[in-house]
Amino acid sequence: MSTEVCVSYSPTVDFPSELLSDICVYVYAAGLPPYVPSLDPLVTTDLRVPTALPSSSPAANWSELVARRTLANLCLVNHAWYDAAKPWLWRKLEVRLPRTWLSLVEEIAWNYDEETVDTVMGNTIAAATKAALGSSVASDKEEALQLQKTLFESFEEPDPMPELGVSPDLLTPAASRDPSPRRLRPKSKSPARWKILRSISDAIQDVMEQRAPGFYVPTPKDPRPGRFVRHIDFNHFRTIGMRRSVEEGVNSRFVTGDRVQAILKEMPNLLTFGATEYMDGALTLPVLNELFLRGFPSGGRGRPSRGRALIDCHDAEEEDRERRRECKDIEAVDLTGCVSAVFVNAFTDFVNAHILLSSDEELSEDESGRRTRQHITDDSLTFPGLRRLGMRGVKSILPRFLGPFIHAFPSLTHLDLSGTRVTPDILVSLGQSTTMCLKSLALGKCTKLSGECIRDFLVDSPVTSQLTELSLYGDMTFTSPLREDHLREIITLAPSFLSGELVYLDISSSPLTTELLKLCKPQPKLRSLGLSHIPHINLKGITEFLRDKAPDIEVLTLVNTATQLERGANRQSSVALHTQLIRPLCTPPFSFSLSQPSLPPVPPPTRLRVIELSPALLSGLGAGAGAWRIIRSKGGRGWYVDTASAWIADPGANEGSVLRRDLPPDHPYRVEMERLSDANGNVSSGVGWHARKMEVLHGYGMLGREDGLYGAVSFAYQG
Repeated sequence: MSTEVCVSYSPTVDFPSELLSDICVYVYAAGLPPYVPSLDPLVTTDLRVPTALPSSSPAANWSELVARRTLANLCLVNHAWYDAAKPWLWRKLEVRLPRTWLSLVEEIAWNYDEETVDTVMGNTIAAATKAALGSSVASDKEEALQLQKTLFESFEEPDPMPELGVSPDLLTPAASRDPSPRRLRPKSKSPARWKILRSISDAIQDVMEQRAPGFYVPTPKDPRPGRFVRHIDFNHFRTIGMRRSVEEGVNSRFVTGDRVQAILKEMPNLLTFGATEYMDGALTLPVLNELFLRGFPSGGRGRPSRGRALIDCHDAEEEDRERRRECKDIEAVDLTGCVSAVFVNAFTDFVNAHILLSSDEELSEDESGRRTRQHITDDSLTFPGLRRLGMRGVKSILPRFLGPFIHAFPSLTHLDLSGTRVTPDILVSLGQSTTMCLKSLALGKCTKLSGECIRDFLVDSPVTSQLTELSLYGDMTFTSPLREDHLREIITLAPSFLSGELVYLDISSSPLTTELLKLCKPQPKLRSLGLSHIPHINLKGITEFLRDKAPDIEVLTLVNTATQLERGANRQSSVALHTQLIRPLCTPPFSFSLSQPSLPPVPPPTRLRVIELSPALLSGLGAGAGAWRIIRSKGGRGWYVDTASAWIADPGANEGSVLRRDLPPDHPYRVEMERLSDANGNVSSGVGWHARKMEVLHGYGMLGREDGLYGAVSFAYQG
């Protein structure tokens, strides 16, 4: 006998707005990964409740699509749910399609041709007056008109020279002055909509406070959602496949500098911004100004201390600075792969205008003939609010501009400079910072760095003393600049290696030997280790290091590493991999007891469950052995994965998540891994392990997981 329970919801029932808002917060949070990740791709077929734990199954979080659809459906219930869900639906924007981008610009940006400034201010004042008087006990038409008159008068243009006592009749001819006292005169010809609404809200609050102290005045509603946006990125933006000609791609771009600047002006609470090579032509100087010069950087620098009354009230630069001062500081910027000439020129002009300042005003010319300032003074602009910066693959920025730019961020915790022109001098200047404290650092394939400067930066500088993630990746095209003596000093003297707090480490192509592994201190928290392109090291030394000093390593890269794996035939390499690495580290030791047969099995010596190997070696492994399967990325990388091992959470047991090695064949996680193995590389760009790109927008670092173009850089590309 079965009982069916039907639960219905009536949209006419009134719930407190706080309760609806809290529900929407939980829906949004369900789409965020936990701070400590499981290291595995998200299993979207598992529809159970997310655990918010570092678990592979059930999934730790919903996918972005599920969370967004849920919030969108809540907006359709009624007006109360719409008001509660809308801020969280617009909180994070990911631009994917060109037409979607145009719709986004139309929704957020202000079209001054269709809706003039005077019209918006007049309508907003009328709506604010109605809302304020609607909350009062007694209100009439005369009182509403009187309140509107007071508000209109508060927005009239003030006397431009009050301190000097100059009559307005002497400033402008009578025929050129507008005699109407009702014409609104905002200072800017193109102000931000949120700025107008905030000014009107403050004005009506002041007026009502004088009339009735303590009286509550509701905030005027803004139909534009720009104030809700905290995050925007172009990670998924593509124009490939639209059958556009080369001329259309050059002359009729979707993402232009004017459009990006227009939406940035309407996002006062923006915290993170991500760009890619598909739209870097829109990163003009005005866009960089809107992006970086918000909050503290516009908090007074450049404003004269005397004679402020003599400033033209229509000075566009001063108006922009005043508007940006009320915006929040940007916290994270990802510029991965931005190399266009438009971006490089804008970047150069930005550094020259705001960071490179010379007291004697002597200018010099760079290689392209552009006149640049060459000295940094105490008056140079700094950006203390920015914490995370990704510049991977930004190869076109010259060191003379790259160094001052990075040095202008004194509060960095995450820094990705892989594949840039960073020089030893830049690294030395970073090491002398007294405020910077890096948690995650990536310096892979930096061709201008030397082994000495890397050693000094890691050993002697307090900036890197608390590192938990470090990538010094190199491959056969560009090997690590470290010598064996440099690596020995880093392993034995660097505070980050001695602390045992490292969770991610990649020293691929470095001159690592078995003797150096024996000198390394125990790394009890290390979860992902990159040892690729080290052909002369012995596989036995790696096995002993993992078993004795780093048993918590789950992901290990061995591409073109170890003589036993790369110099023998496919059969010999496969046998060596299983007998010398997998069996000693991933197989539980044999145990047998007649007196206590119910004892739980002894766990394996380590947590190793994913091994990255070269394509040739993966091809020799065939279909794998036991539960071990080959999973290939969308690009050239591939991994040998134990599909029966994963972090499993039981929310009802209050034990968190546990690494299990005995998942049955019908388990959802194992079924998903088998499907990825059968796909043979026909997978999304977010499938893979041991990322080579730092996740900076949300702060998950080298253990973070991304898809789209960022995911391709992290998991698909060989280099």
